[in-house]
Amino acid sequence: MERVRECVMAGTCESERRFRFVVVGGGIAGVTCAEQLASQFPSDGVALLTAAPLVKTVTNFRQVSKTLEDFSVEEQPSSILEEKYPNLKVFQSAVKVLHAKQHRLQTESGQIFHYEKLCLCSGGRPKLLIQDNPNVLGIRDTDSAQDFQKHLSKAKRMLVVGNGGIALELVYEVEGCEVIWAIKDKAIGNTFFDAGAAQFLIPSLEADKPEKALPCKRARYTTDKATTSTEGSKELGSALGPDWHEGISLRGTEEVSHKVHVEYECEIEKVYSQQDFMQSPLYTQRTQDLGVWPVYAHLTNGKTYGCDFIVSATGVVPNTDPFLQGNSFQLAEDRGLRVNEHMQTSEPDVYAAGDVCTAGWEHSALWQQMRLWTQARQMGWYAARCIAADVLGEDIELDFCFELFSHITKFFNYKVVLLGKFNAQGLGSDHELLVRCTKGQEYVKVVLSGGRMMGAVLIGETDLEETFENLILNQMDLSAYGEELLNPNIDIEDYFD
Repeated sequence: MERVRECVMAGTCESERRFRFVVVGGGIAGVTCAEQLASQFPSDGVALLTAAPLVKTVTNFRQVSKTLEDFSVEEQPSSILEEKYPNLKVFQSAVKVLHAKQHRLQTESGQIFHYEKLCLCSGGRPKLLIQDNPNVLGIRDTDSAQDFQKHLSKAKRMLVVGNGGIALELVYEVEGCEVIWAIKDKAIGNTFFDAGAAQFLIPSLEADKPEKALPCKRARYTTDKATTSTEGSKELGSALGPDWHEGISLRGTEEVSHKVHVEYECEIEKVYSQQDFMQSPLYTQRTQDLGVWPVYAHLTNGKTYGCDFIVSATGVVPNTDPFLQGNSFQLAEDRGLRVNEHMQTSEPDVYAAGDVCTAGWEHSALWQQMRLWTQARQMGWYAARCIAADVLGEDIELDFCFELFSHITKFFNYKVVLLGKFNAQGLGSDHELLVRCTKGQEYVKVVLSGGRMMGAVLIGETDLEETFENLILNQMDLSAYGEELLNPNIDIEDYFD
């Protein structure tokens, strides 16, 4: 009775809704989870809450091998999901507060949702160098990508900070604008590959890019303006797709095709506006030669660069903030919601999947969590299966996709396949590497420990992914083969059939 009186006073009673399943997040993890639940329970209501007007869906899905998946990501209006699943309803509003013990949550728009089972798939938020600086951009969702495009169209020079996937794609795709790339590591792409692979890829930054065979023909939807929350801050949309740069112009004002300069082992020490820089001790006879720019970055290696804008591409942190107040979620060291092998959080009937969560179970010796598209899809799908098993009183085992880490992507126009402990993660000094490299064509690296293959990096059209996947999963002793394992004159696929 007290609760009814409260909602009457707040004027929100007509906004209260009940669903058996509620999923938060319009990215790949959330949409995959919601689709699976709607499909498995066609007579039960499923609510998908998303901060953005568009949702991310998986298309052109292809199972390449036992664990390797290849797919495209499309942005679609939520109406397409609702037409496909009559029992699925999409609501565009961010979550304001969650009352986990009472099984209800409230959105920024004032709606209250009661649920039986909840899955949190709210993704991550960018780790921006500086908040609220118009000359420092993060690239995370559709709106921020469009904002970046507007800045770039008028720019002569930009500075990119970060060494992850978006930074790698950005420095390669941008044309007509000088790029200063500041990374804290000794080699580019440190998240994905070693210094040898980086050296293989570096020439692609200086070479002319190949003509794209066909334009991107998939449907693309855009929004006229960013949605703002009731507090006036930008709501976070779901992360960009792996082909986010397709179909949009990434060109500056200069005639140059490609001009990238890399500053290794450094970070930004301080960012100055034009006025602040000219009044700072850094502004000397020498630095006056830097020219006049809207923003200046002083790096930890002592160098200073002026540029039109700075791109902060230093990764994301789990977007857990809306759910923590008043609840007792167990968090991992990276601040993600810790989940067990059934994707359950420490709060009853609350599950989590994708970038917002951290896998808290004992991992396979060949798997690690990385906040990538493939794992978002796998976790969202598996979370729905776990919720279904719980509702139906069935047992469920940890899915096979968590047995071996596997990921397909594309960098610098090369196909890149990562398998297992591809960077010898956690192996200490107890490992050896075999490498085969053909300049401009392929780079193959195998990680061996105790004679057994633990991981691999394949760059280019090697056609070795399925063979190496089997060798890693089978843990066959390869000691007898030595360096012959990568002998280009031996057809290794037939050898191990």
